[in-house]
Amino acid sequence: MRPRRSLLIGILIVVALLGITGIASCAVQDASEGTRSEAPATTPARINGYRNVGYFPQWGIYARQFPMKALQDSGAVENMSHINYAFGNIHHETLTCFEANKAQGSGPDGSDGASDAWADYGMAYDAAGSVAGIGDTATQPLAGSFNQLRQLKAANPGLRAVISLGGWTWSKNFSRAAATDESRKALVASCIDLYIKGNLPVIDGRGGSGAAAGIFDGIDIDWEWPGSDNGLDGNGVDAENDAENFRLLLREFREQLDAYGARTGASYSLSAFLPANPVDIEVGGWNDPELFEYLDFGNIQGYDLWGTWDPGLTGHQANLFDDPQDPRPDRERFSADQAVKAYLDAGIDPAQLGLGLAMFGRGWVGADSAEPWGAATAPAPGVEEPGLQDYDEVREVGEEFTDPALGAAWRFDGDQWWSYDNPETVRLKSDYILEKGLGGGMWWDLAGNRDGSLLAVLSDRLRDAPRGPARDRVTPEIAVQPSGTPKAAPGTPGATPAGVASLSAQEAADAEPVAWDEDGVYTEGRRVIFEGEVYRTQWWTRGDVPGVEQWGPWRPADG
Repeated sequence: MRPRRSLLIGILIVVALLGITGIASCAVQDASEGTRSEAPATTPARINGYRNVGYFPQWGIYARQFPMKALQDSGAVENMSHINYAFGNIHHETLTCFEANKAQGSGPDGSDGASDAWADYGMAYDAAGSVAGIGDTATQPLAGSFNQLRQLKAANPGLRAVISLGGWTWSKNFSRAAATDESRKALVASCIDLYIKGNLPVIDGRGGSGAAAGIFDGIDIDWEWPGSDNGLDGNGVDAENDAENFRLLLREFREQLDAYGARTGASYSLSAFLPANPVDIEVGGWNDPELFEYLDFGNIQGYDLWGTWDPGLTGHQANLFDDPQDPRPDRERFSADQAVKAYLDAGIDPAQLGLGLAMFGRGWVGADSAEPWGAATAPAPGVEEPGLQDYDEVREVGEEFTDPALGAAWRFDGDQWWSYDNPETVRLKSDYILEKGLGGGMWWDLAGNRDGSLLAVLSDRLRDAPRGPARDRVTPEIAVQPSGTPKAAPGTPGATPAGVASLSAQEAADAEPVAWDEDGVYTEGRRVIFEGEVYRTQWWTRGDVPGVEQWGPWRPADG
């Protein structure tokens, strides 16, 4: 199998800038030792206790013209619990997370140094293209998709944003980065510094210390695949040690995320993209229950089970159950159910598992039959690569066929044959998620279905079901009290100081503004005076300078 590359409650967003120092590049700094919280406070996941996770492709803003605003305009974001930003890369020399403007090359060394800071935080959006309807300025430190993601979160309370590391193309250096205790600590510290603390290198006038603070609520690991040669040609693989090093890497991520969260009072998730191939599962140790002591959850690949790497044979790429008509050898016959059972049989809590679904199709030309497993001649034309096309395009091809017994759908026009997920298979897979007690679903990728109709099929089914088992970590500052007023837990960073009454929203609005204090803690609605201007905070904040950040917590009081 060839895999594809793949809490905030109310209206508060925690932005913690404690311990941030300026950097010119995202080298390792301020790594904290710590231990994992044994029982973090949790709340049911956003979609009725289920997750509905969507991957946003960094490159989707170019040829496919899919910005964050498309999720807002279509209403798709209302049906999502998590948005995974794909992807972050690991530098081939420093073995750390980094940002740069260097295009992807070709061949085994194509990922070396590749990154797209322009898409992430350099590109300016005008008012018409912006989630908030306000254009970027030349002087603001953060623009691009990161700033649009910040706006998307502000407009959709409870949506969690996660940075995904690796993917099909950028998993090359995971093995070396995970190889030693020193390299693991360095990698994790750099990723937290860059994405969680938001310390972006200044590139073309954008970025700087804390420029992206508060945007990402967690980190997603998409290493394809530890210990396996089934990833992209040129990937580093240590068949003997990758599984153990992977386990230690996840433990390091958990410890450092929890240690930083203990300082800021925030809770950061750790998730992963899980393989479906039993060989990859076994050699990478993905079925080790200990991994799920560090991971909050993982999403199982439920697509790319077949494709045009064999151009002469059509077949299902996203079938839920095994197909008895599949003519391939047993080791090459896959299904989503087979993959899910591999994890459940290993003792993984089903609530920590999500089922992957496809917003794209795999297709062939020269097909001689509408039936699966027929002859073909070549990959069909695709938007990103031959044989790969968005759902929105595939659903217009020829005649639709669905096999409810397999949970598989395809289309055939007499020449082209496409395997994909359609609304009926999504309903079947939704019922499977409920039957197995899984934590929800996941989608690759959001640009493939611009109106979000497939997302809605899943989320509607999950909302109609009894409350689900998936839970997200809760940031202590925003635990909701019986009165409904968010309030910090005593003794945590950002808690209301002893002896100081917590103000209601109306009390905060009526209170006289006070001079801004960089060490002060300000809850929603508090007013301060800074450099002669009066500002009002939109959410809990500590350390954010009024008037500096366009989409930060402070707004002019008369705005």
